[in-house]
Amino acid sequence: MVTENKTRPESADVTAFVAGVAHDVRRADAEVLLELFGRVTGWEPQMWGPSIVGYGRYHYRYDSGREGESLVTGFSPRKSYTNLYIMPGYQDLSDELGRLGKHKAGKACININKLADVDLGVVEEIVRKGLDTMLARYETFDR
Repeated sequence: MVTENKTRPESADVTAFVAGVAHDVRRADAEVLLELFGRVTGWEPQMWGPSIVGYGRYHYRYDSGREGESLVTGFSPRKSYTNLYIMPGYQDLSDELGRLGKHKAGKACININKLADVDLGVVEEIVRKGLDTMLARYETFDR
């Protein structure tokens, strides 16, 4: 059964969204992340819901039969932190997370206060490894 996700691709302007981020540090970090994610993925960013900058999309199907589409990777500059969405989770990222710097890891995201707290080279490694995993596991699309 295909169900509609709450977070879906939107036609909102990504550049305008980033320019409108109220927190100065998160706005500057989002500008850096726009470049980093674009370079690593080779895809153009697209808004997913009102606050997630996503790259690519993939089709998933759970054992329960539920299926749908979501972003392959991306980020969201939130009020208190920036979320990095690394969709395959962290089963193979313990080395990278150990070298990343100050962060908190959720099920499919990494929360960071500011990019100055982490190693950007390691962020790039994590995004690349997550992308490679998604490309190997799922049917993916650039839009």
